[in-house]
Amino acid sequence: MNQKSNRPSRQPQRGRNRQVGTRTAERAAARKRTRMILVAVMGVVIVGAVIAALLAGGGDEQSSSSTSTTVFDAAAVAAAVTEVPASAFDAVGNGTATGGPEPVNLTPITQEGKPELLYVGAEYCPFCAAQRWAMVAALSRFGTFTGLSASHSATEDVYPDTPTFSFYGSVYTSVYLAFTAVETETNEMSGGSYKPLQKLTAEQEAVLAESGRTGIPFLDFGGKFLISGASFDPGVLEERNGPGIAKLMADPTSKISQAVLGAANGITVAICGMTGNQPASVCDSPGVQAAKAALGL
Repeated sequence: MNQKSNRPSRQPQRGRNRQVGTRTAERAAARKRTRMILVAVMGVVIVGAVIAALLAGGGDEQSSSSTSTTVFDAAAVAAAVTEVPASAFDAVGNGTATGGPEPVNLTPITQEGKPELLYVGAEYCPFCAAQRWAMVAALSRFGTFTGLSASHSATEDVYPDTPTFSFYGSVYTSVYLAFTAVETETNEMSGGSYKPLQKLTAEQEAVLAESGRTGIPFLDFGGKFLISGASFDPGVLEERNGPGIAKLMADPTSKISQAVLGAANGITVAICGMTGNQPASVCDSPGVQAAKAALGL
C-alpha cells in the first residue's frame, strides 16, 4: 500500500498563504497611501493658513506681536503713502496734529543752491517713528524717495515696536529742496545703550546748538522753520502694521489719517516756506492753507 497517497497535499495551503500575504501587503500599501494623502492634505491646509495670515497682515485691523506689526514691504508701503490722494490731504487740513512748525531765524544750510531740510532722529525713538510717516507723506509731494527701509521703534521704550520707515540708506530727489536725514542710533541695545549709527557733521551740530533744542525728532527747514518733537501722538499707530497705516492714511475719516496727514500738511507749510511756495499746486491746496491758518503762519 502506498502510504504517500494517503497524505494530504501541502501545496494548496502554501497557495492560500501566498494569497493571504498578498492581501495583507495590499492593505498595508493602501494604508500607507492613505497616510500620505492625509499628510499632503494637512500640508496644503497649513500652507493655506499661513498665506491667509500673511494676506491678513495688510488689513487695517491687524495687530499682535512686534513681528507681525513691524515687518512689511517698505517699497510697497512707501508707494501707498505717496499715492494718498490730494483730496484726503484737503479733507484733513490740520486734523488732530498737536505740534507743527514754528518760525525761526537760524543759519540756513543749502545744497547745490537748494535749501536743506535737516532731520535728526534715531531708529529707537517712537516719536521719530511716528513723525517719519508724516514726513514721507509730505516730502513725497515735492520729490521722490528711494531706498526707504522698514523699521520699528525700540521694544524697551514707550509705544514699543511702532512700525515705521528708516531714512538710513535712503535717497531723496527733488528740484525744490535738499533733504538730509541723520539717524543717530539703531533700535538695538548694546551694553545698556543703543548702537550708534550716524554722526552729525560740525555744520549740523552748529544748527542744533543755535536752535537751543536737544530733543528728537528735530527738523530744521532751511533756518526758517523748526519742529522739535512729534507732531502727533504716536499712540494712534499702536496695534497697526505698516500696510494698515498706509491704507488708513487714505481715509480722511480715520484717526490715523487725521493725525498723520494733519502733521504732513503742517510739514508741507514749512517746506513751502523754504521753496518760495512752489509748487503752487501743493502749497496753495485747501488742506495746506487750512493747516497754515490753524498754525497761525
